[in-house]
Amino acid sequence: MQRGRPVVEVVRLGLVSYQEALRLQQSYVGRQRAAAAAVPVPVPVPAPALPHALLLCEHPPVYTTGLRQPYPPHLLDRLRLLGAEVHRTDRGGLITFHGPGQLVCYPVLHLASFRKSLRWYVGALEQTVISVCSGFGVEASRTRHTGVWVGDNKICSIGVHCGRYITSHGFALNCSTDLSWFGHIVPCGVEGKGVTSLSAELRRDVPPREAVPHLLRAFAQSFDCELTGDGTD
Repeated sequence: MQRGRPVVEVVRLGLVSYQEALRLQQSYVGRQRAAAAAVPVPVPVPAPALPHALLLCEHPPVYTTGLRQPYPPHLLDRLRLLGAEVHRTDRGGLITFHGPGQLVCYPVLHLASFRKSLRWYVGALEQTVISVCSGFGVEASRTRHTGVWVGDNKICSIGVHCGRYITSHGFALNCSTDLSWFGHIVPCGVEGKGVTSLSAELRRDVPPREAVPHLLRAFAQSFDCELTGDGTD
């Protein structure tokens, strides 16, 4: 393993409830805070010193709202009637959907080991997903709206939280997601745009597990880090 680069533990959670994934994120955030407090050295913090993690999972159907959108309770109740959970979160961004067939990624990183810039961080996430799409032959790009787009259709939503330079929440790449769930909301609050997936673009089934190797390679390159853990050897 190359010395001096941040080491990120990859943790594959499989299909897990949103609440359980949130609990695990909070646990890793706690580890980061404890480790940072125990390393009283000038920033940037030596790369191997902090327990960075990349949590990968899928969720049962769930709608989540961000800090910037006080979604009316009666509309949230309508979404619950569809058979989905609904959760308010402390991430940035507006309402979105998570469900089976979507590769959800929660990086818990201390940006002192990378670059202490939230703008850079979000851009690195976008570049990671753009590279994943390129690996499948899908031309994706960033726009003035946060996230990753294929034309006028969003293929990946991004919503992050960053406190004391420790990140949580993350991004969700539509692989073989049932896109009809998005029809009940205005995804991420962007009017007049659609959603798409790798499966829709390629006209074949692309399950999340097929996208994971592409994601890990792209993440390691975008963040100039070493990955360890589940299936990274």
